[in-house]
Amino acid sequence: MVLAACFATLVVASATIFAGYNYFVDRPVNVLESCKNDCPNIRWLHPVDSSQWAYPVVVQGEVYFAGERVPLEDPDVKERLEHELTINYYWHSNTLLSMKMANRYFDEVETELKKNDVPTDFKYLALIESGFKLESSPAGAVGAWQLLKGTAKERGLVVNDEVDERYNLEKSTDAACAYIKNAKDKLGNWTLAAASYNLGLPSMMQRVKDQKNSTYYDMYFNPETSRYIFRMIAMKIIFSNPKEAGYIIKPEELYQPYQYKVMQVDSSIADIADFAAQYGLKYKHIKMLNPWLRNASLVNKEHKIYEIKLLNSK
Repeated sequence: MVLAACFATLVVASATIFAGYNYFVDRPVNVLESCKNDCPNIRWLHPVDSSQWAYPVVVQGEVYFAGERVPLEDPDVKERLEHELTINYYWHSNTLLSMKMANRYFDEVETELKKNDVPTDFKYLALIESGFKLESSPAGAVGAWQLLKGTAKERGLVVNDEVDERYNLEKSTDAACAYIKNAKDKLGNWTLAAASYNLGLPSMMQRVKDQKNSTYYDMYFNPETSRYIFRMIAMKIIFSNPKEAGYIIKPEELYQPYQYKVMQVDSSIADIADFAAQYGLKYKHIKMLNPWLRNASLVNKEHKIYEIKLLNSK
């Protein structure tokens, strides 16, 4: 895997533990610390108090996505990146919540990306797709990777009234990796593969054929796909040095990963609330860590092995 750094010059505006349960890991993690070297040569040319002033974002230099260079010497490319940097810099609520949520989930996502030989920059794809929130798109895509039902089933995920593995972060990340690697094999580069996650692989292959080009930055797309890669790059740049981007967030204010143990279950669960109580937990604790369980029970006539996360108790 290529470990890419990004170099850019920018002008911009400058674990709770509840009684009885250890919700979070013992050793706090800090996603902003782990991301600080993603763009080692970035500098913010002048600080801005965004409550008083609004400065335009201007970029120059070099930046990479998934080890592939972004050609900022192209005025159109530079403008599109500045557009997304401006949105994400000034959209304080969304960017702050993205940092807090990413702190909880980036480590697990990166582990699966590495296991599948997919560049870790793709963690930003999951971030812009869902913000790691359990929401459904108008098209019915759900989970961190916003997978459609048909796509998920094609990649071996269980999707039914009882179980929806699109909400299982590990399994959905593996499914997304399978798509991304297949797209990369067919399209020739990671950037176009990432963009196809938005446009769809058949449509992307048709665009390559029609435009006689396989470089994302040289191609013409609909507005959403045209912005897609730049949304990831903008978040990567801001995450690499949030303080210089004007985001002041203390490590203890980041959402911590949950602390849990894993139990294998190969039978039905008649009542999840009763199941939780056997381990000194509540119904919500099972649902928080296992959102792929969609009902108040689990019917498992095939005796399939499921891994259920149990919140550690004190």
